[in-house]
Amino acid sequence: MELKPVETEIKKSYLEYAMSVIVSRAIPDVRDGLKPVQRRILYSMYENNFTHDKPYRKSARIVGEAMGKYHPHGDSAIYDAMARMAQEFSLRYTLIDGQGNFGSIDGDAPAAMRYTEARTNQLAEEMLKDIDKNTVPFRLNFDGSLQEPDYLPSVVPNLLINGSSGIAVGMATNLLPHNLTEVGNGIIELVKNPEATVEDLLKHLKGPDFPGGGIIWMTEDLKRAYETGRGKVICRGEVNAEDKKRIVITSLPYGVNKVTFLENVVRHVDDGKIEGITDVRDESNREGMRIVIKIRDEDRKGLILNQLYSKTELEQSISINNLVLLNNEPRQMNLKELMKSYIDHRLKVILKRSQFDYDKLKEREHVLLGLEKAIEQLDLVISLIRGSRETTEARTKLMQSLELTEIQANAILDMRLQRLTSLEHEKIKKELEETFNELKRLSNIINNESERDKILIDEIQYLIKKYGDERRTKVQIGGHVNLSEDQTIPVEESVIILTEKGFIKRVTLDEYRAQKRGGKGVQTSVRDEDQVRSLIHCSSHDNVLFFTNTGRVFKIKAYRIESKSRTGVGVIGSAFLRLAESERLTEVLKFEESEGAFLIMATRGGYIKKTSVEDFANINSAGIRAINLEDGDELVSAFILESDHDIVVISSNGKAARFRSDEIRATGRTSRGVISMRVQGNEFVIKAFAIESGQNILTVSSRGIGKRTEENEFTSHHRGSMGVKVMKITEKTGKIVDAIPVNENDEIIIMTRNEQTIRIRASTIREVSRNSQGVKLMDVGEDDEVISVGKVELEQ
Repeated sequence: MELKPVETEIKKSYLEYAMSVIVSRAIPDVRDGLKPVQRRILYSMYENNFTHDKPYRKSARIVGEAMGKYHPHGDSAIYDAMARMAQEFSLRYTLIDGQGNFGSIDGDAPAAMRYTEARTNQLAEEMLKDIDKNTVPFRLNFDGSLQEPDYLPSVVPNLLINGSSGIAVGMATNLLPHNLTEVGNGIIELVKNPEATVEDLLKHLKGPDFPGGGIIWMTEDLKRAYETGRGKVICRGEVNAEDKKRIVITSLPYGVNKVTFLENVVRHVDDGKIEGITDVRDESNREGMRIVIKIRDEDRKGLILNQLYSKTELEQSISINNLVLLNNEPRQMNLKELMKSYIDHRLKVILKRSQFDYDKLKEREHVLLGLEKAIEQLDLVISLIRGSRETTEARTKLMQSLELTEIQANAILDMRLQRLTSLEHEKIKKELEETFNELKRLSNIINNESERDKILIDEIQYLIKKYGDERRTKVQIGGHVNLSEDQTIPVEESVIILTEKGFIKRVTLDEYRAQKRGGKGVQTSVRDEDQVRSLIHCSSHDNVLFFTNTGRVFKIKAYRIESKSRTGVGVIGSAFLRLAESERLTEVLKFEESEGAFLIMATRGGYIKKTSVEDFANINSAGIRAINLEDGDELVSAFILESDHDIVVISSNGKAARFRSDEIRATGRTSRGVISMRVQGNEFVIKAFAIESGQNILTVSSRGIGKRTEENEFTSHHRGSMGVKVMKITEKTGKIVDAIPVNENDEIIIMTRNEQTIRIRASTIREVSRNSQGVKLMDVGEDDEVISVGKVELEQ
């Protein structure tokens, strides 16, 4: 007994295990592109004559032959490897002709091996061709009772056309499939021009060619992968635009399970990560794949498609790792090295095959020369044989009299009498002549490398002619165009409407054409027993912030809110914002991030805070805290402050407090803020905004009365004042509901509780003092009142 430290034994044993997995299980041989289990399956089928021209044989029989003779591992692992070689969706060029259920792209497992049947196809038989001509080395099987090949002669460049993948110990491989015609032409190019570069070979090889088709990009990354043996390729499924409101997918990237893809699409739709899809159907049949995705709005097709690419398996980044076994050692190879290894292998096979045929013909020539001598001296041969008492004596006399070898003498003795005719004599002469010519040809091949090159080219051309087919995967030249969501959506001037019950609607600005002051406006629909709370003007590509009653904020692109008509109702905010059960939306703001800018937030109870916009640059889907609110308080107004402008705060009693923005100290997101203005009794803050020099303050009352007042009529005081009157409040005007800063060229959108909306020019509104009442901006019905005012900022 030998004592060893346990760590020494573990290291030794683990290294042996690792090498066994690398060499004998997971990594393919560069010469035939097969792993041991695949090679043993094909060889056992060849040995038992389970070929394409014979009846199918039960898979259980094939698995049993491979397991019992060559591969002493689990039968399920052998069957899985065999089934994969029969799956058209797994291999670009299948090697086994299967009959029965061998699985599907939906992830269905093959039927039990007792039900399915198989045989080799012609391509697999090309890989085994000439194996009986001493072309490859053999070794003893696991129990030493049989011989098995180290690798197959394989005229087929299997590694390049079918690829391979596997995980070993500390290393993995992932070689991608290619088109046989392109690979063949690339190999021919390298045979003719051994100095050809990878770039030269890529003139023939357009890129990976996957069994299921798809689209790839010939990018610099992919070219680099071919040059180094490591990299990635971007693959997308094919999409057809058969209808404006349908996305039809006819292929998926290599290795993607169709059922998993469909489940992920549905899950993302349910989670609100992909919006605008109304139905997903699998219409695939024997003719091919067909997945139909119905969409609600044709204008969002580009966005939805881009979301499918980014969030599902419709676009995949497939790794390339050309790790192979060369002389039982793992090695990473580029495209040229893979082709060169195949060429070297085939040239050796051609040489060994030619030498084998030459040796066999030499033996035949030797026999034929003896037969020719015998027939030319036929009478002597007959007399020698008749005069002998036994075969040994006859053999000796023939060898001595005719100067024959023992082999030749035996051939004469074994010759049938019918071959003594003159006709047979001519046949022997003809065969001898043909043998001379064939020996000359074989000798030329053995001694001339250029002849072997020609034969290799002929073999490749034969493969291309017989098995070559059209490329299935489309190739896009140039950089992979991964469009951003913004690039797929048209730019539209929009109005975002937020209701009291938290419904959100986006309407194109064109739906509200400008009217004269004092009109009734047009109808804008919201849901029953709901009313408009707030509205803003923005571009469909702007970021929009939504604030809640608990002080949280969410950020989304405006185009994520589905565009509706004026009369269409919105969607509940919780459909795409992760609101808590008791949480509701209270304010909406167009968010423009600029260096040094601040987000100003004002509450109903009179608090105001200033926080850097950088703190809101990255808002995740769950939202973030924007402000801490006291019980009963809520956010009523928010805006972006880009310069040190004054801030105006408006109260429900028609008062305005103006103060310098630097009186508010910048704080973090979780702070409460400071007092902006003093409110008394039932008074509360309704609006806050920044005012620039030369602007007007537009105030609007519940009865549709409004006015413009020069900003210099509002004197700046310290923060915390009670404010000054901003508008004369009477029974005719009703309470003040909103106020905004405007320029001469701005347009105003006013919306009422009963969903009437009017768009007017600011320049048509009279400019009067802050103590005046104003003019009619909108004809508001007796049972109606103005709820919200928004501004449309037009170019100068």
